[in-house]
Amino acid sequence: MDEVDVIVEQWRTERPDLDLSAVGTAGRIGRLALLAGRAVDDVFKQHGLQRGEFDVLAALRRSGAPYVLTPSVLAAALMLSRAGMTSRLDRLESAGLVERRLDPGDRRSFRIALTEAGRAAVDAAMTDHAANEARLLSPLTGAEQAALDAILRKLLDGLGPAGA
Repeated sequence: MDEVDVIVEQWRTERPDLDLSAVGTAGRIGRLALLAGRAVDDVFKQHGLQRGEFDVLAALRRSGAPYVLTPSVLAAALMLSRAGMTSRLDRLESAGLVERRLDPGDRRSFRIALTEAGRAAVDAAMTDHAANEARLLSPLTGAEQAALDAILRKLLDGLGPAGA
């Protein structure tokens, strides 16, 4: 028995009238998210980044050369408000990892560009992040990882579109 089993068993004793079949699974998913989230955040901290800052740099890097996006495209991709995006961009710009450039097609708006320092930072962080996530999943065999991925994809699909 793990900690979640203990909690579920306590509820079964106190509320035998409830169907608790999903509580253990949901509790483990929540615990996994918490513990894995801390491990992920630790990797980003080693690179001087917060998770949200990494997300911005990663979105720019994944977009392909020349690694430039508008703030609204970034905000939509990361499901952030424009105000939330502005504060992240301010921090990243102060650190020299991104720069704001006037949009040549509309001089009233900006584009966000990944700098060389930003590209080096996100590449280094992503290398360590990928290794860390592989380590986190290492107790599972390749087949178990594939099965878990398929199950989680199905579960997320059943919950509706992202950001809904």
